[in-house]
Amino acid sequence: MMPPGHHQVNVCVIECVPNGELRNYVQDMNHMDHIYLDHNATTPADPAVVEAMMPYFSGVYGNASSVHSYGRDARVALEKARETVAEFVGAETSEIYFTSGATEADNIAVKGVAYNLRKRKNHVIVGATEHSAILQPAEYLHEREGFDLDILPVNGEGFALKDKLAELINDKTAVISVMHGNHEMGAINDIAALSAIARDKGVLFHTDAVQTTGKVPVNVQD
Repeated sequence: MMPPGHHQVNVCVIECVPNGELRNYVQDMNHMDHIYLDHNATTPADPAVVEAMMPYFSGVYGNASSVHSYGRDARVALEKARETVAEFVGAETSEIYFTSGATEADNIAVKGVAYNLRKRKNHVIVGATEHSAILQPAEYLHEREGFDLDILPVNGEGFALKDKLAELINDKTAVISVMHGNHEMGAINDIAALSAIARDKGVLFHTDAVQTTGKVPVNVQD
């Protein structure tokens, strides 16, 4: 992982246009050269990725759960992808689950743990600068399901406060979620240190590493 104190830089440009001029503005923009500065939100697929995926858009299109030959071919490809991802992040293949995207994965992690442990634990901690995919499920658990919720503050550079995390944990804490790299400020948290605090307290720890995986080294064993 990138050492604490280093930043991933992300720049976003926002222009304000009066409502009455929006249509003309959009038409003019379509004829202008652009510099795209929002790759942390979404980005064009790398040509190598497109090339690797092309066979599965037309040739190998079976349902990987089906027992016929089309399904078996798809299953082979799926398991190969699982092995590739596992090796990339230092995990076992049995630990890799594919979802429709990060929002679904975050919801499964936070809500799944909370619901599973709710008979014994009803407290959730999330970072102050989390993506809405974490903040909204946490708020839902608090407002609709009666869970206690604490927000872990950050310092002036956007790094989660490790000392404060230790103070917030109690015997009712079910899960902690702190993102690895922030998508707007670029602060990369010391997940090894934060998760160690949770481990010492016997609390499950989750991190949203969407913005860092593939950009900086990520190993789930660290």
